Amino acid sequence: MNDEPLVVLDGVNKHFGALHVLQDIDLTIHRGEVVVVIGPSGSGKSTLCRTINRLETIDSGNITIDGSPLPQEGRALARHRSDVGMVFQSFNLFSHKTVLENVVLGQTLVRGTPRAEAEKKAVALLERVGVGHQAGKHPAQLSGGQQQRVAIARALAMDPKVMLFDEPTSALDPEMINEVLEVMRQLAEEGMTMVVVTHEMGFARSAANRVVFMADGRIVEENTPEAFFTAPRSDRAKDFLSKILHH
Repeated sequence: MNDEPLVVLDGVNKHFGALHVLQDIDLTIHRGEVVVVIGPSGSGKSTLCRTINRLETIDSGNITIDGSPLPQEGRALARHRSDVGMVFQSFNLFSHKTVLENVVLGQTLVRGTPRAEAEKKAVALLERVGVGHQAGKHPAQLSGGQQQRVAIARALAMDPKVMLFDEPTSALDPEMINEVLEVMRQLAEEGMTMVVVTHEMGFARSAANRVVFMADGRIVEENTPEAFFTAPRSDRAKDFLSKILHH
C-alpha cells in the first residue's frame, strides 16, 4: 500500500426522501488498501459503496477516483464503472450466457478488447478464482459460491483500479462463504485496492488494513482491525461488537 489516495469522498451527503442515509462522509482510500466497512443494518454501508461507482447519485459533496470526479452519464460513466469493479450480494450474471461469455462481454463491449484476447484473459481469470472447469456452463448450473467467484472474475477482467464488494457473501450458504472470502483474501494479498461491506468479522480482522465502522449514516470510527476489535473507542462500536462477537 502507498500513500497515494485513489478514492476520495469529501463531505458526501445522500437522502432517500426524509431519510439522511449518508451524512457528511469523508473517506480516503489509498492505492492498494483494503478497507472493510461494517456496522448495523441501515447504517448506510451499501449506499456508501454504491455511490463510489455512481449506482447511487449524491446530493452534495464530491467523490473522485484517481483524481477525476465521477462522470454524470453516458460513455464516460460506462468507462468509469469499468474502472471500478463491483461485486454484489446477488451475482448479477447474465443467465442466458455461459460463464465464459459473462467474463468476455464487458472486455469486448466496453474496453474494445479483441475477442480472442478477451477469451484468453477470461479463461485465466476463471482459473484464478477456481472455476476454470465451469467455463462452458450457464450460471444456473453453478453453486452460489461458484457464481460469486465468476462475478469476481468478471469484475477483474476490466482491470479495475478499485474493487467494491457489497455484502458479497450474505446470500450464500455457510459452506460457500469461505471459498469466496478466500478469493478476496488472495486479491488483497496481491495488492488490489478493495472496499468491502461485510458481516464477516473474521475477514475484516485478517484481510483489512482499516476498518470503517458506520452507524446512522455516519462514519463513527475508523482504525486498524487490531485496534478496532480489541479497543473500540465509541459506545456504538462497543455495543455493535458485543452483540455480534458474543453470541
